[in-house]
Amino acid sequence: MTTAEETAEETAVFPFAGSTYRGPAPGYDRLRAAEPVARVPVEGGGHTWVVTGYEAAREALTAPGLSRAAMYGPGAPEFPGFLKAPPEMIASMDPPEHTRLRKLVTKAFTVRRIEELRPRIEELVDGLLDGMAAAGSPADLVAGLCSPLPLTVICELLGVPVRDRDDFHLWARQFASVSGPPEQAQQGAANLAMYMSQMIVAKREEPADDLLSALIAARDEDDRLSEQELVVFGYALLGAGFDTTACQLANSVLALVAHHPEQWRRLHEHPEEVPDAVEELLRGVNLFATDTSGFPRLAVEDVTVAGVTIPKGDPVFVILSSANRDAAVFADPDRLDFTREESRRHIAFGHGVHRCLGAPLARLELNIAIGALVRRFPDLRLAVPEEELRWEPGNVNHSLLSLPVAWGGG
Repeated sequence: MTTAEETAEETAVFPFAGSTYRGPAPGYDRLRAAEPVARVPVEGGGHTWVVTGYEAAREALTAPGLSRAAMYGPGAPEFPGFLKAPPEMIASMDPPEHTRLRKLVTKAFTVRRIEELRPRIEELVDGLLDGMAAAGSPADLVAGLCSPLPLTVICELLGVPVRDRDDFHLWARQFASVSGPPEQAQQGAANLAMYMSQMIVAKREEPADDLLSALIAARDEDDRLSEQELVVFGYALLGAGFDTTACQLANSVLALVAHHPEQWRRLHEHPEEVPDAVEELLRGVNLFATDTSGFPRLAVEDVTVAGVTIPKGDPVFVILSSANRDAAVFADPDRLDFTREESRRHIAFGHGVHRCLGAPLARLELNIAIGALVRRFPDLRLAVPEEELRWEPGNVNHSLLSLPVAWGGG
């Protein structure tokens, strides 16, 4: 049997090269087949552990000895492309602090509140597609739908005025950058935090029917969110709720029209199958541009995952895109199969206590947007060869700068 060390020698140093929107770096296939929990060398020296198998990933994501907070604390190891979130962010906390914050946030950010957005999201999508149809083929789907939809939804949810949304767009993109100067991401975060602080002051004086007002009012007996927790959660929600959904939507449409046009036509004829297609796209489309920006943890004690002991003090990266390609769970995993029954077992939104709070909102937007697109543009296609598409360098996600599409005779 191949050992983890032997497999590591055959694999490039971490982070691995070759990740695209269609799948993670090829090196993960070799690791997942040989050892789903492996110690690998890191660019610039040292090592880390990567978890690549599905069951191993679920186990690691719930292991109390693997700490998110320690990975974002003082003296934590640094990695190329690593988006180091503020320690006050909910994604950077461990229980019991995380449990307390999530409980308070859940009181305001409810599934019911998200479902109540359905008519408004449908209205926004129809309006954006009306504009695209009126302008005629070809069109840029990123500018016409994929970016403005989630940006408008999350800004309306938080209560951000229309006049400020262009600034929010810029700051969110800066915050999501992992290849530029660190000062750029820091400046984006600082601008978001300053603006959110001002909004909180205004919402305290004049509460409205929006999420930020609900977060300010959320209580658990005598406990409530602190000022800093409100600020950080507000701009974290903006970044996660905008950039990830915008990229996932654009990349999903690209995967469909470029590689599965027959499925696009089928969804037009059978719109009831859109929710299943969305789940398979969440499983099979690779969102993260660098796996170091995903779900890092630090072992604060010796931890055993899938029979392998990870020593105290070692960093761990759980590679969700690799876990979602585990053949033990997903047959022929590198193929997008829109009929597979196990698609909903994916862990694209994570697993355990840190499972994405915004998953219901992302699903709602993806289902409505893709459903409307296949209904109104059954012959949607790329307007340029796929190799000519331009991607935003340095973004934490695979982010298209534009997605030129055509329909009809355009």
